[in-house]
Amino acid sequence: MVNDQASTPPAEVVRLEGVRKGYRTPAGWVDALRGVDLGVARGTIQGVIGFSGSGKSTLVRCLARLEQPDAGRVLVGGDDLAVLDGDALREARRKIGMVFQSYNLLRSATVAENVALPLSLAGASAGEGRKRALEILRWVGLAERADSYPGQLSGGQRQRVAIARGLVARPELLLTDEPTSALDPETTATVLDLLRRVRDELGLTILLVTHEMSSVRALCDRVAVLDAGQVVEEGAARDVLLRPRSAAARRLLSPREAGPAWSPPAGSSAARLSLQFLGPVTGEPLLWEVGHRFGVTVNVLAGEIDRTTATPYGSFVVDVTGSGEALAGAVDHLRGRGVEVSRLEAA
Repeated sequence: MVNDQASTPPAEVVRLEGVRKGYRTPAGWVDALRGVDLGVARGTIQGVIGFSGSGKSTLVRCLARLEQPDAGRVLVGGDDLAVLDGDALREARRKIGMVFQSYNLLRSATVAENVALPLSLAGASAGEGRKRALEILRWVGLAERADSYPGQLSGGQRQRVAIARGLVARPELLLTDEPTSALDPETTATVLDLLRRVRDELGLTILLVTHEMSSVRALCDRVAVLDAGQVVEEGAARDVLLRPRSAAARRLLSPREAGPAWSPPAGSSAARLSLQFLGPVTGEPLLWEVGHRFGVTVNVLAGEIDRTTATPYGSFVVDVTGSGEALAGAVDHLRGRGVEVSRLEAA
C-alpha cells in the first residue's frame, strides 16, 4: 500500500509550546496542563507516560483539537490548531488519525463502513470510501472481515480495524491513547507489531499514550514523562527507562528508588546495590566475574533482562558481601564496564 504523503515536510510533525488547559470541577479549578512543551520528530514513535491524573488524556485531546487549549501553540505539520476553526480546522485535522482504547467503532456499521467513515465525513463517495477501506484493510490483514460487524470480531481485530480507520485518510500523525490496555499479552504483541509497521512501512509519526511500560520498551523511540500537567522528563526511550532523572519516572518504572551514586566506605562488609546494564554487556557474566576476581559474594534479589526496541538491558538488585576493599574493587570494575551502580540500603 502506498502512503501518499505530501512533499518535503518539516523535521518535526508536532510542536507543542506552552500549552495550558484547565477545568472547573465541583472541587474547584484543576490545571490539567501547565505549560507543556514537546516536539515529535517525523517518522518516530513518541511515548507519553504518566500516572492517572497527570494530564495524558487532556494532552491528546488538545493535540487533536477535541479540546480548545487555554493558551499555547499546537503545531501539527506547521499548522497551529489552537487558533484554527471552521473549514480550516477540519482541513488541518485531516493530518491526524486517532486510535482509542475502547475502539469507538459503530456497532451498526460494517468493518469497511467504519474504516471509511473519515472519508465519508470529508465528502468522499461511497465507492471511493469502500475502495480505500478495502486497501487499508488488506494492509492490516482484515480484508476478509470487511462486511462483518464489530460485534463479530475479537478485541484484537477491533483494534486493528480502529488502526485502519485512523490510517484511511493518509494522515501525517497517528495518535494512540492506551491502544493495548484492554488486550491480552499475545494480542498486544500483534497490535504493537502493526504500529511498528505503520512507522517503518508508511513513514508515519506515532504518539503513544500509555501506562504500560512493556509497550514503551517494545515500541518507542523517545519518551516524555508527564506529571501534574507538565513534562518533567523527555529523551531517548532507553535513557528514560534505564536512567530516569525525575521522581515521577522513577515511581513509574520501579517500586523502589535508587539512591545517589555510591562508593563503598572503607571497612564496609555489605551493601545492597542497584545495577543497570545497557547494550552488549548485558549478556556478559559480570556478576560471576566480580565474585571470582574480588572474592565478594553476590546474591541476586531481583532482576530482569529485556530490550528497548533493539537495545538489550538488564536491571538487578543484589546484596554484595566482602571486605571494604573488595567491595570497592567490585564496584569500580562494574562501572568500568559501563554498569551504573547505586546503593539502595544496607544489606
